[in-house]
Amino acid sequence: MAGRRFSIITETDARQIEPGTTVELEPKGHVTPLAADTLRARRVTVVASGSADPALPADLAPVSPIRRVTIGSDHTGLAMKAALVAHLRQQAIAVEDVGTHTTDAVDYPDIAGTVARSVARGEADAGIMIDGAGLGSTIAANKVRGIRAAMCLNVTLARYAREHNGANVLALGSTLVDTATALAIVDTWVTTPMKEARYVRRLLKVRRLEERF
Repeated sequence: MAGRRFSIITETDARQIEPGTTVELEPKGHVTPLAADTLRARRVTVVASGSADPALPADLAPVSPIRRVTIGSDHTGLAMKAALVAHLRQQAIAVEDVGTHTTDAVDYPDIAGTVARSVARGEADAGIMIDGAGLGSTIAANKVRGIRAAMCLNVTLARYAREHNGANVLALGSTLVDTATALAIVDTWVTTPMKEARYVRRLLKVRRLEERF
């Protein structure tokens, strides 16, 4: 999971770390403020020394921090999607809105599949999909290899979905949560990393199930 190990990470160090990778910080180690900004921009995850397992594939844990999001919704989620797009962009997160863009009825699997494929291909760090209950989109997105979609009704589930289960697609139900709750869920979801090797190790078993069946 992790690569290099540091006692201090400076701006120069941060610029030399490969984007999207994970590095370890020794006990009482330090990351300079400029380095922290660069690490976020390069989507580098910093974990405590000893918490990573070098035997695990580097691409198991979801990208953190999330800087690129693909978002979609069916016709029931237009207002919520618009609010989330504006909110994420205010946080300097790049957002691709893949529709739908009208109130005409559409089928959620089509859009959920587009969101999921974007994440699976590495075109986005994470995906967000909205339909009436969020359940259908969760099922559809999880049919795409490499996707771990979770439907979340509150911030606790959002934190667990990321920290414990490594979710890379978030599904929301526009009839089950209001927009204010959805914003809080998304804020928790995009800022929660998956750091502990014991949780990442379980994702390897999930991947093996996916590959086997």
